[in-house]
Amino acid sequence: MKTKDYMIRGIDKERNFRFFGTNTKELVNTACINHGLTPVAAAALGRTLTGVAMMGSMLKRDEDRVSIIIKGDGPLGGIIAESNGAGDVKGYVYNPHVDLPLNEFGKLDVAGAVGNANMTVMKDLGLKEPYSGQVPMLSGEIAEDISFYFAVSEQTNSVVMLGVLVDVDYSIRQAGGIIIQVLPDADDDAITQLEEKIKGFKSLTACLEKGQSIEYVLENLLGEIEIMDTTEVRFNCDCSKERMERALISVGKKDLEEIAKEDEKAELVCPFCSNKYQFTKEELEELIEQI
Repeated sequence: MKTKDYMIRGIDKERNFRFFGTNTKELVNTACINHGLTPVAAAALGRTLTGVAMMGSMLKRDEDRVSIIIKGDGPLGGIIAESNGAGDVKGYVYNPHVDLPLNEFGKLDVAGAVGNANMTVMKDLGLKEPYSGQVPMLSGEIAEDISFYFAVSEQTNSVVMLGVLVDVDYSIRQAGGIIIQVLPDADDDAITQLEEKIKGFKSLTACLEKGQSIEYVLENLLGEIEIMDTTEVRFNCDCSKERMERALISVGKKDLEEIAKEDEKAELVCPFCSNKYQFTKEELEELIEQI
């Protein structure tokens, strides 16, 4: 039986930390099916989708958007993931079929797939220009890199945990994430206690595999917590034929005329969800007239 993915956010009882936690099993599984991902590509995209989903819950308005763009020299090529403030998440990797041996720890080699890379975070908050911040990826394992972004670009000390467990049939067995951020007036002893607990923390997916909830894991780390909001998160792409029409128009009149004359049709595939959009010769000619 499928259970809906969800997001929680809140603070600890002592008001030292704010947190975001999410279970993204179905979200990540949908992305894997859409793109036919190998296990290492699934882990890389799943972690990024989970991270951007939690960053989306930090936005003030449903229509605000945040994107994580990773470009590296590894065989994966890059990752693009986007979320809005309403819990709609989408994303893709440049090379969905990359396959690598396990790393030295017997885990999926996400860092090896990503390679040397930069991470860019873009926020569209309805202003004239979107906010953009970029950091080099120090680990390539995604979670540590998002934590580094928060420290450098937003001056916020954060613990970021992201986990994706891929089953033998390539389906997603577990997926989820936690972000804990230090509040301005946090007690030093509380920060030290959290740091010690993090040192002994093994793996978020291991906790989920044991049947522990995101709430349970957060309580173990922070003590008593106050959940301020619970919302649904989902893989949801807002592509449409109208958007694809704009993409075709952006090609330019000359190239579009060439496509209409030689191919007499066009097919565009959404990179986020793999939906295909067909355009007849007549539809192409109508678009040419608009240019």
